[in-house]
Amino acid sequence: MCGITGLLIKREDLRSSLGAMMTPMFVCMAARGSDSGGMAVFDQPVVTSHRRWSLLAADHQYDWSNLLDSLRREFGADSDGSAMEAVANHGVLSTSIEPARFKPWLADTHPMVHLVSVGRCMSIYKDMGEPEEIADRYEFERMTGSHCVGHTRMATESDVTPVHSHPFSAGEDFCLVHNGSLSNPYMLRRLLETQGLAFETDNDTEAACRFIEWRLRCGDSLEDALGECFERLDGFYTLLMATSDKFTLVRDAFACKPAVVAETDDYVAISSEYRSLTHLPGVSNANLFEPHPEEIYSWQVNMPAPN
Repeated sequence: MCGITGLLIKREDLRSSLGAMMTPMFVCMAARGSDSGGMAVFDQPVVTSHRRWSLLAADHQYDWSNLLDSLRREFGADSDGSAMEAVANHGVLSTSIEPARFKPWLADTHPMVHLVSVGRCMSIYKDMGEPEEIADRYEFERMTGSHCVGHTRMATESDVTPVHSHPFSAGEDFCLVHNGSLSNPYMLRRLLETQGLAFETDNDTEAACRFIEWRLRCGDSLEDALGECFERLDGFYTLLMATSDKFTLVRDAFACKPAVVAETDDYVAISSEYRSLTHLPGVSNANLFEPHPEEIYSWQVNMPAPN
């Protein structure tokens, strides 16, 4: 099955409540997937010269300060201003070191650390276990920001590992969660591998995520890229995507994977089931609807400019 959840806070004065509002939605979807889960959160962007790197270690007692010290020794003055925030086995690093230098250094010197995502606004936390345990471990209730997407997974076609968990990310500040199953992910993989893209898992969702992000880098708008998905993706899917400035939902032509949207003047909330939305303030008066098949639902996010 799997469960998807998403929340966009429209009013800046309510963005400190993002995690408190989203966490019950995420935990409620445990019945749809309890082997792993995760959340991507979009918050105040880092300074223009920096990027935010989400990192994952297998060891829940991993020494993130050691990684930061190692970075400073390697890059010297170029690492000035770098900072690390750590929660359990996830670290979020802010640094001005360019991706072309940082990625090979991380792979060579810290091979047990997995790079989950990169961007200026987005952080991703994902792991194995019950959604309630994951939410407690990474303190989802305390998270702030403009919007987030979450996923609870019931694995059907690939391993249960933190890396196979959702959200998946490609490029910068782009992530995707998926409920459903694709029948042609290897066709997409072969296409993208001819373009020089590398894959980290055999998960069908990763193929969809990388295909959409590749189309964006080719110059497509997100709407045009999703139009290509309607032509190329074979299977059943509800996809919820987020970028730094958009929050977007689509369903396949048969729309057999559930989704419900509740929109008020304060927020847009999306879930696989309405029961996970019932705690939200004002939901009884929300514009409540089920998205139509092969129709793109997209909301603009008003993010503050980086310093």
